[in-house]
Amino acid sequence: MKRITLIISLVFISAQIVLSQSDADALRYARTTFGGTARAMSMAGSFGALGADFSNISANPAGLGLYKKSEFMLSPGFWIGKTESNFNGSVFNDSKHNFNLSNLGIVIVSPTRKEGASIVKNFQFAIGHNRTNNFNNRMLSQGYNDQSSIVHTFIDNANGIQYEDIYRDDYGMYTYDLNPAWMTYMIDTIPGFTDSYMGSVPEGSNILQRKEVESWGAMNEFSMAFSANLAERVYLGAAFAFPTIRYNELSRYSEIDEMNEIDDFRQLSIYDDLQTTGSGFNMKFGMIIRATDWLRVGGAVHSPTWYNNMKDYWYSEFTSEFDNNDVIRSTTPHGTYNYTLETPWKLIGNASFIVGHLALISAEYEYVNYAESRLRGSQYNFYDENLQIKTKYSETHNIRLGTEFRFGHVAVRGGLAYYMSPFTDNINNGEKFFYTGGFGFRDKNFFVDFAYVRSASNEDYYFYGSENVDFNPVKNKYISNNLALTLGLRY
Repeated sequence: MKRITLIISLVFISAQIVLSQSDADALRYARTTFGGTARAMSMAGSFGALGADFSNISANPAGLGLYKKSEFMLSPGFWIGKTESNFNGSVFNDSKHNFNLSNLGIVIVSPTRKEGASIVKNFQFAIGHNRTNNFNNRMLSQGYNDQSSIVHTFIDNANGIQYEDIYRDDYGMYTYDLNPAWMTYMIDTIPGFTDSYMGSVPEGSNILQRKEVESWGAMNEFSMAFSANLAERVYLGAAFAFPTIRYNELSRYSEIDEMNEIDDFRQLSIYDDLQTTGSGFNMKFGMIIRATDWLRVGGAVHSPTWYNNMKDYWYSEFTSEFDNNDVIRSTTPHGTYNYTLETPWKLIGNASFIVGHLALISAEYEYVNYAESRLRGSQYNFYDENLQIKTKYSETHNIRLGTEFRFGHVAVRGGLAYYMSPFTDNINNGEKFFYTGGFGFRDKNFFVDFAYVRSASNEDYYFYGSENVDFNPVKNKYISNNLALTLGLRY
């Protein structure tokens, strides 16, 4: 009966919206890293107390107060990302690259009218762009699994629901999961029951599971900042930033009966398309104290970023193929939803040790509590999602270290950074390590800097899951290599 009514049923699929936002989205957009100029990147972003670099606008804006000459800079970059996935002993690699603009900015220095008579030596105004996150990535995961199927997750979610509610879907509650799963025979009612279900993949079946994911996009921050130099000892700064988000993800999940062990089943696939855009506002305030000629200490506070116009677009396509060559597809409506996101506060402490014109060492500490992120909507309170944020995520303590050695007009740089895992109770890994290096050349009116940044992290990835499905995660190892070149003029 189900196959007879399939074509008629597809006409009546509800186009109402079902939310796709989750705690993972809140973490993705709250967890930013260091970017900006090649000089700052080559020192692992540890530039908060050193100052006189445009990257200070996104870290400690008081550092702009150390500028003595106006400056314009441009930083093109090249990014390569690689993911190594291990699923039940099967290891696959995939990679993606892109060209980007890491930094573009200008700093204008204005001395006070009566130089020497005022405690304020000069003012600075800066405006420009820094990249704070890169979403370009490809992942290929594949392996055999005889413990569970995504079909079992659909069954768990469907049990107890009348099939007419799933089939009609009058309220849009099942439009993007149970309805297309039912339409494509991934699940069906057990004969004699109207609210109990069985699946096209029986328990214990040894199936090949595969997922391909491609993502792209970035987070960029356009900022304006003001700073002041007080008696060459105290530097104050404030920045007003307008970050933007552009995230795209395409994924295809498949289950294949390669051994031909399952009666009347060949394979299933689920294709998902997600696009997210957003923009927001935040503020940064900082101070640097030149305690001695060789020691500078500083600190900064970053307000939450208030993303007040987040928007998601998404749709899915479910497909089932059977041994008799039947191919059944169900495409969901295009969903869209507007919501808001508030990220956590950040507290940053800086210290730099300067050895004349020969060398320097810089260190930074950053505190962020990701459990404070919040999703909100006008027609939905996100109670469950925000509870997941409070439960799954925690406070983090991030460390950045950098050094520079100078040989006349030439400088050689290096750095390390450690970003603590944002997950609670070791439910996942999520630690990030950064290894950086670079060099530069500077004279009175011109400079060029080069940076190389390598990052590494491990994180578990789940194809699906429910309370009644025990599932082995994919062990993902993420590696990225980022190259940046800064060209600058001083005047």
